[in-house]
Amino acid sequence: EVQLVESGGGLVQAGGSLRLSCAASGFTFDDYAIGWFRQAPGKDRKRVSCISPRDGSIAYAESVKGRFIISRDNAKNTVYLQMKSLKPEDTAVYYCNAERVGFRGYWGQGTQVTVSS
Repeated sequence: EVQLVESGGGLVQAGGSLRLSCAASGFTFDDYAIGWFRQAPGKDRKRVSCISPRDGSIAYAESVKGRFIISRDNAKNTVYLQMKSLKPEDTAVYYCNAERVGFRGYWGQGTQVTVSS
């Protein structure tokens, strides 16, 4: 059974930090690009960051550059999103996504991040 399980969300004050984790199982983790997406109430789901499976290429949305850092540990089948200098506009449900060209993708159930002002 394929699973992507996010954790690490919570309530934090503006300026604070959180680290999200995405633990994967049930598929060949090393072959998949992993992305973090977020969806605020009433808004579309948008990609925050992603990391490629092998060469570690990374991309960030402009809104989080310099504040968020994505990393992956293939030995643990886990991807992390270190978030610092959090802002109220970062409030959203954060989702983990696994993608591989030519194969179906997978989504986690999401973890809530709330940043108070």
